[in-house]
Amino acid sequence: MQQPVKVLVVDDELLIRQFLTTGLRYEGYEVLEARDGSEALTLAAHFQPDIVILDLVMPGTDGYEVCRRLRGRPDLGIVMLTAKDELHDRVRGLDLGADDYLVKPFEFDELLSRMRATLRRLNKPGLQTLVAGPLSLDEARHEARLDGRTLDLTPREFDLLRFLIRHPQQVFSRQVILDRVWGADFLGGEGNVDVCVASLRSKLGPEHRSMVQTVRSVGFRLSS
Repeated sequence: MQQPVKVLVVDDELLIRQFLTTGLRYEGYEVLEARDGSEALTLAAHFQPDIVILDLVMPGTDGYEVCRRLRGRPDLGIVMLTAKDELHDRVRGLDLGADDYLVKPFEFDELLSRMRATLRRLNKPGLQTLVAGPLSLDEARHEARLDGRTLDLTPREFDLLRFLIRHPQQVFSRQVILDRVWGADFLGGEGNVDVCVASLRSKLGPEHRSMVQTVRSVGFRLSS
């Protein structure tokens, strides 16, 4: 397994920082958080993040200034978060060097998708290949391989496998899997998880279907 991607979360709202930090660590990222622009610049110098999730409107040193000063690192990804939705705000942020832009409120899964796209453009290590025994996932190519053969997975099956492979041996309930893979706003029931797991096991084949284990009355886990 490669080293985790380093993420610096910058926002003056405590609840947003806690929400993002908890979710990103859950996804396998190494995360530090800053409550304002000045602290962000100090932490960035020592932490050397791969990507910064940057609030735009903050007291003191705002996100625009932080972006301008961090942009000296061409290998650093910057995704801006803001409550502003005016075109000139988006243009200004992108002109200063932000790689992407999300308007609050936003879906966590969309943020993850934007982060992955930014990291791919920067050709960053750490998100490229996830490995569990004979199974490997190439996130850049969105490709899963088992014993050298490519698995023909649906996007949902790939996302489920990626979630499980990031948390080996950890048991997750159906509801947690729904929230993390389907998204918290998904209206379907827990039976969707069982259907997806059954299909995934079928594609893993008889020799490896037991990698996705059922823990009775609890949920599922991945075993290598």
